[in-house]
Amino acid sequence: MRTIGIGRSGVTSSVLGLGCMGMSEFYGEADDEESLRTLDRAFELGVTHYDTSNVYGRGANERLVGRFLQGRRDKVMVASKFGVVRDPDGPPGSTYDRDIDNSPAYMRQCCEESLARLGTDTIDLYYVHRADPRVAIEETVGALARLRDEGKIRAIGLSEVDAATLRRAAGETRIDALQSEYSLWTRDVEGEVLPACRELGITFVAYSPLGRGFLTGQITRAEDLAPDDFRLTSPRFQGDNFDRNLALVDHVRELAARKNCTAGQIAIAWLLHQGDDILPIPGTKRIRYLEENVGAVDVALTQDDLDAIDAILPPGGAAGDRYEKSFKGNPEATR
Repeated sequence: MRTIGIGRSGVTSSVLGLGCMGMSEFYGEADDEESLRTLDRAFELGVTHYDTSNVYGRGANERLVGRFLQGRRDKVMVASKFGVVRDPDGPPGSTYDRDIDNSPAYMRQCCEESLARLGTDTIDLYYVHRADPRVAIEETVGALARLRDEGKIRAIGLSEVDAATLRRAAGETRIDALQSEYSLWTRDVEGEVLPACRELGITFVAYSPLGRGFLTGQITRAEDLAPDDFRLTSPRFQGDNFDRNLALVDHVRELAARKNCTAGQIAIAWLLHQGDDILPIPGTKRIRYLEENVGAVDVALTQDDLDAIDAILPPGGAAGDRYEKSFKGNPEATR
């Protein structure tokens, strides 16, 4: 698998990563043994980039990834995050028990706890999970730079910030990655954020490249999801929005059939065709979906294909907002 650098950090990653969040929370019941088999298979297929966070499963996901890292730590890179605060006694999968804290003291506490859970001495890529409007971004990334100088982290990333915040952060210290949602049905970053990343030499890490699974074409009814599935809180998975988005995905499936691949592979391949600095991290806990996602690396799209995809899902083409307005993790509510 092709590899790319993470900004100017010297950290190297496979061009496709693996988002590990759903292995521990939000997308149905967790099965650690199945997830470990999937992690092992990803490694066999050449995936070297594993994305987690201290809040996924309230630490359970980092512990899971830590088990996977044993014996292969020097052959893979791990990315984690800090900044979101959750109620330790809140119900699993809850989207209402969140706050944001970017203070240097909380950052250091989270970093030390993540290192312990992951069983490693350094985190290759450490993100500000969400920006805290009460703390200047310069103060936040300045404290991260001190962690980097101490060797506790190797590269600094931000998540879901706008272009102006990104430039302010980069004026304080070297920023190597920006992680935000980017897919055929979430193209907001193309306006200002992605150009800013390219101006500053920052790698763009695309989470939810499959539209939280919707773009795979495997979800045809809301009832296909577990009752406690996080996606059911998203306006895009509700009512008329669901039906309108389903009709759009049907067109992607038609194109995929002509290309002898799947709709999900079209979605990932489209992202990879947006530039050599785009690093999608589709998430799954099942081997068959992992293998399908990795197969997208070999899907070649012509300019005619890309034009057809743009006609199906142009910027703003998806029906509904990404998050409900009351969700505390909504990036639009934390700037």
